[in-house]
This record gives sequence, C-alpha cells and structure tokens, in this order.
Amino acid sequence: MKQNRQIYPLGATFDGKGTNFALFSSGAQKVELCLFDEKGLNETSRIEIKENDFNIWHVYLEGIKPGQIYGYRVYGEYNPSEGKRFNPNKLLIDPYAKKLVGEIVWDKAIFGYDIDSPDQDLSFSELDSAPYVPKSVVTEDNFDWQGDIRPNIAFEDTILYELHTKGYTKLFPDIKDQQRGKFAGLSSDEMMAYFKWLGITSLELLPVQAFFGHQKKRKRVNYWGYETLSFFALENSYLTNNDINSFKQMVKRLHQNGQEVILDVVYNHTIEGNHLGPTLCYRGIDNESYYTLDKANKRFYYDSTGCGASFNLQNENVLMLVMDSLRYFVQEMHVDGFRFDLASTLSREKTEFKDDSVFLKTLRQDEVLRSAKLIMEPWDIGNNGYQIGAFPPGVAEWNDRFRDVVRRFWRGDESQAGEFASRLAGSSDIFGHHNRNIWSSINFITAHDGFCLNDLVSYNQKHNESNGENNKDGSNDNWSSNAGVEGITFSKSIRNKRLKRARNLMSTLLFSFGTPMISAGDEFLRTQFGNNNPYAQDNVISYLAWDAIKPEDYKFANFVKTLIQLRHEMPIFKRRHFFDGQKVEGTNYKDLSWYNEKGVEFTTSDWQNPSRKSLSLLAFDGKDFLYMIFNASSKKIEWKLPALKKTKQWELLFDTSLSIKTDKIENADSMIVPAECIIAIKIGR
Repeated sequence: MKQNRQIYPLGATFDGKGTNFALFSSGAQKVELCLFDEKGLNETSRIEIKENDFNIWHVYLEGIKPGQIYGYRVYGEYNPSEGKRFNPNKLLIDPYAKKLVGEIVWDKAIFGYDIDSPDQDLSFSELDSAPYVPKSVVTEDNFDWQGDIRPNIAFEDTILYELHTKGYTKLFPDIKDQQRGKFAGLSSDEMMAYFKWLGITSLELLPVQAFFGHQKKRKRVNYWGYETLSFFALENSYLTNNDINSFKQMVKRLHQNGQEVILDVVYNHTIEGNHLGPTLCYRGIDNESYYTLDKANKRFYYDSTGCGASFNLQNENVLMLVMDSLRYFVQEMHVDGFRFDLASTLSREKTEFKDDSVFLKTLRQDEVLRSAKLIMEPWDIGNNGYQIGAFPPGVAEWNDRFRDVVRRFWRGDESQAGEFASRLAGSSDIFGHHNRNIWSSINFITAHDGFCLNDLVSYNQKHNESNGENNKDGSNDNWSSNAGVEGITFSKSIRNKRLKRARNLMSTLLFSFGTPMISAGDEFLRTQFGNNNPYAQDNVISYLAWDAIKPEDYKFANFVKTLIQLRHEMPIFKRRHFFDGQKVEGTNYKDLSWYNEKGVEFTTSDWQNPSRKSLSLLAFDGKDFLYMIFNASSKKIEWKLPALKKTKQWELLFDTSLSIKTDKIENADSMIVPAECIIAIKIGR
C-alpha cells in the first residue's frame, strides 16, 4: 500500500497499476474503504483512510484492478437534530462510482434507525446494511468510439422525441428478447430504421442514471426513474450483462443514424428522500453538505421538490459533483445534452431562485457544457418556483403554457385566441428578452407526466385507480375532451372526431415556432387507458404496444412523419430570432401578420373578442410565405385569402379535416374552412 498525493479526480481511478480512492466528507471523523469479493457478498478487507486534504479522504492501493467491488463506512457524530447523520453501520456507495452492482432491499437495516416511532430517526441503528444495498465497482474506459461524430444539430433544426428506454422497447416485435427494455433495444437495426423513417432528430431519454426501480419489498415501483441514487452509474436494468459499454454502443449507433442523445437528469433530489428515508450514500457521507437543511430545525430538510429534500448545489463540492457528472456524460459517454428536472431548485440560493445562481453561471462558463443542448424544466414546488422565461441565454425551457393553451383552444374554450397566437409565434412574450432565441421555447402537447395524445382526446377525467392512491394523484387540469364518450369506443363518428382533434393538436405542435417535443408513441396514438400519472406502472399501461397499432394508427403515424418532413424542408422554421411584425427588408411584406376571416389584419377588437375561435397566420421569410388557418369553432367558415399577387404559387400542405396531400390552389379569393380544422398553405414568390 502506498499513498498518492494526486487526490483528484474523486472516485475510484485506476492508473494501470492500482487504484486511487477519494471521497469528499467535511464532517467525518474517520473513513473506511471496504473491499468485497467478486460477487459483492462478503467483505474481504477494511482499510482506514488516513490521508485527508481539504476534506478529501484518499488512499492509493496497488494491485486493485477494474472489477473490484467496494463501499465506504463513514464515522462521525450521529445527532439528527443538528443535521449530523454519520453511521458506520451503513455501507455507502461512492458518489463518483461509474458502475454499481447489487440491489436495494427495502430492509430496516438500510435506514439510520431500528425502531418504529414518530421520532424513529433520532435513534441510532446498529444494523449492518451491507447485505441490502448496491455496491460500487472500479472501472476503466476501454470502449472504442471508432471516430464517433456528434450530429451537432442546431436547436432550430431540432425535433425532440421523449421516450422511456424500457417502455419503448419492451414490446417491440422485431428485436431480440435480450434487447428488450435495454439500451441495446434502442440501438437495434429495427429501431434505427424507425427513427430515420419518422424524421426525429434528438432522443430525450427519461432518467437513465441508476435509480433501482424495483427495490425489493418496496410497495411501489420507481418506473420513471425520478429517484436517482448515482449521478455517474447507469441504471443496471437497462444494461446488457451489466456492461456500461452497451450505453456507449447505443450512443454511437444513434449518432451514426443522425440522432442526438439528450438525458433527462435529476440533480435536485435523490432517492434518499426526507429524514425518514434510507441511508445509501450522501446522507451518510456528509448530510449537512449534500442536502439543504431546514434552518429552524436541522433534523428536517428544506424541500422545494416534493420528494423529501433539496440537493445542496450551494456547497462547492456538491456543485462540483454535479458538474463532473455532466462533463462525464458529455466527454466519456458522448451525450449531446440534458433536460434538467425541476431546474428552479438547482438555481436556488438561500432557498430563493436566482437567474444568476452559481449553478447557472457555472454552466455558462464551462467550456465542455457550453457545447451541449441544455433544457430546463423551469419550475419546482417551492416559493416563487414557477420561473418560465427567467433562465439565461443559451438554454431552452419546457413551455407548459404552450401545452395548456393549445389544449384549451382545440377543446373549443373561449378567450384563447390571443395567447394561442403568441404560442404559435414562439412565445416572445415569455422568452423574447435577454438576447434569447425563438428556439428557447420547448413546445409540447404531451409528455411523460400527464395524458398521452390519444387519452387527451378520449377522456374527460383522469383514471389513475391502478396507482393505488384512490385516483387522488396526478393533475386534475388536463384540458381534455372525449368527444362524447369516456374512453374506448367503437363508434366510428366519435373515433373520427378524436382523430381530427389529434391531427389538429399534432399539426399545431409541429407547425408552431420554437422547438417541438413529441412524446414517444403519440405518433401512432398509443394509450395509457386514461392514467395521467403512470410513474409506478412498469406494465402495459406504460409500455408501447406496437402489435396493437391499428390501420388508422398507421395512417396517423404517416401523417406525423409527413408533418416532420415538411417542417424540415421549410426554411422559415429555421429562423433563430423572434418575429417583430415589421416589413422584411427589401419587401412590402411583414415577417408575421394575423388575419381574420374577412381577409383583414387583426384589430384590438379581434384579439379581445372572447368568442373568437379562429384566426390565420401569415409568416414570411423573405422568399416564401407560410399561411395557416386555425378554425376551432364547430362551424365551417368562408375565409377570404390574403391579397397577395395572383402570380404566386399556392400549394396546399395539409388540411386536417382530410389527410395530408399536396395540391395547387387556384386563383380564388376565398375558401371554405371546415369546422375544427387547420389548413396550411405554402405560397412561393
């Protein structure tokens, strides 16, 4: 054994001869490194780490090679009322471990206490948790990327596709059984062909960092993965033979196929939860540093996440952990970007949101991360947590206001036209400041959380009974409409109404300005049977039932494919800057204008008319026009067309009352717009 003064990077680093182990803990009195046999069952040796430089405990061990299983025991004061929760009886994973083995068994030994009482966490547990917790593994990078080239797709060319690794591939009929539910399934030839056919550019994967969804003896499954344990290790159930190279192979293949990989990351809280949660890592290493404690009583936590405790990015070592994790996934895993869950929590200082927080400033200054796509979920449940539009230049944000107004408009609600127009045009009222761009708005109709598209047009109410919470969980504000019958129906007329509304919703999404995000499976109208919160449904409620796709669903998928292709082909959707409603230089035409059914530009009275359910948009890129008519009313309307020169070529792109087609429009002054319909026309100079 010899000591190595090189204490960075943290984690277990193999140098070809041995491994340097390093762990941050500011309050520990003693730290022990525990080595285990090749199966991780028996502890073979325990080494006291005596070197401590600036709260980095480190030791170098010759002969320790990749594959070695290990964990830490950290000694210190156990006084929860003062925020101190050290307990050497709890084996802890390495926060920097790139690989984990074993599972979480929901045994009382994994908690810091042994008794059941209102003050149970004030007691000290003497039970050894080692048999019941995952353990860390020493790794080395031996993957051959073979000249991997990132797609580097500009935000204005991006079409996001949000999917769950397991749910997307579990029932796909044409892949091997060993690929189902895994990264290998996403990188199969069949999936590659489908992504290419559909035309999406960027896969946004629900959490893939280790979350141990099926913890033994736990009542509910953590299916979505928003309870992260490790910020470096991948979810074992998604790996093939527990090999992290299967993730790298997926990324490499997707890049070859033209798709980016965006990870949904959860740095705002962990699986350890509140003061009654398990002790698996951060709580036992340095509770006061890793979590934001309640100022009035350090036994409890400040929580703006709704998940028990907010991760403390105001601590420089915790911030470094998060940044190192992000850089690791960009540099070593070749990931193209991130979607930050509850980003308002990450941007809090002294519990208040700051648009210049140390987290946001560090992101902007980091040379590696500046090149990645960065997407914020701009809210949390804390004080002043809804911060849409408040994030700095260079990042995009989920736009739930787009989702809600588009749903309400096509449901036929009154007083929606004004905001609907703002969302169509890129939401400049939200994002048009601080030198931000039109792509800053991540437009979506549906996401993993909430109704899928089929259910949005098939259910008036949520149906979450299978979640076991008496249908009290999940949002009640769905802005949905079932067209007259709740749920599955064999009525052809009702199904046709639903299909037309689904076409309207998807067309609005893909022909609005901003960055569109499609929830995977919406393109062929998958269903979750009315469940708008299937966070624990690791079953057919959440899985994409590929074999159940009906002929009309295939037709809808082709409709979506054509919309995506049209968007890719139209230069007007590649603009970076917001419209200003002024004449384009060298022309007599505005870059954007709005017309009513009389062929007259909108006036104040049009915008303020609560019963108005129709409008048209004329956008100009200096060469071609895009003209779109949106009629959410229940009646057909004779629509006077804009007075453009008759020599221009008018090409019908789509009419949602019918199906996609390309046609020439004769020199007519007006056209009949069917009820609840979108008509899109390209007008060439």
